[in-house]
Amino acid sequence: MDISEHRKNLLEALVWAGRETSNAAVMYHTAMSGLLGLGPSEWKTLDLLQRHGPLTAGELAQHTGLAPASVSGLVDRLEAKELVRRVRDTKDRRRTIVEFVPDTFAGSAHVFEPLLNGLAELHAEYTDEQLELILGYLTRAAAIQRAATAELERLR
Repeated sequence: MDISEHRKNLLEALVWAGRETSNAAVMYHTAMSGLLGLGPSEWKTLDLLQRHGPLTAGELAQHTGLAPASVSGLVDRLEAKELVRRVRDTKDRRRTIVEFVPDTFAGSAHVFEPLLNGLAELHAEYTDEQLELILGYLTRAAAIQRAATAELERLR
């Protein structure tokens, strides 16, 4: 299949922009987690629990792509810092659910404002249709990245 020079350049630029976005996100979350006294994977696990609500360790493994043993250690560290707690599933007492401790970061919302305000300004520049396209791309790209993470975990 012949690919036009323009498309080839666009795809190359897209890969480059994706890498730039990834680097910026990793550095932001590394700085944010450090500010809060957490490791990056601890910080992002808390984000998952805040967005999805209580999850089992297996569900956390699915969302993160990490191996179950890695998730167990991660939850242990978060529990030791009193940021999460393990509770018995009321429907199935054999299952343990990990839940975020509410108000853990109360009073620290201001540290997110520069990013949230900047993104709100950026989003205002796009039409609803453009936002739907961007949302679809980001959602699918995240699923591909989670699958690649799970594959890396299997190779360890």
